[in-house]
Amino acid sequence: MKRQKRDRLERAHAQGFKAGLAGRSKEMCPYENLDPRSHWLGGWREAIENRIMYKV
Repeated sequence: MKRQKRDRLERAHAQGFKAGLAGRSKEMCPYENLDPRSHWLGGWREAIENRIMYKV
């Protein structure tokens, strides 16, 4: 995979993670294409899981 493409997907994941930490809805995902959308949602899910684990 080219570095440029990987960087875009990593950025999508990071943005999703930040959105999840902020408590935003997954419907707020700004991506329509499958690859960046799935990375954004993966970051969002990871943040939601972290919020639940550390909320206790």
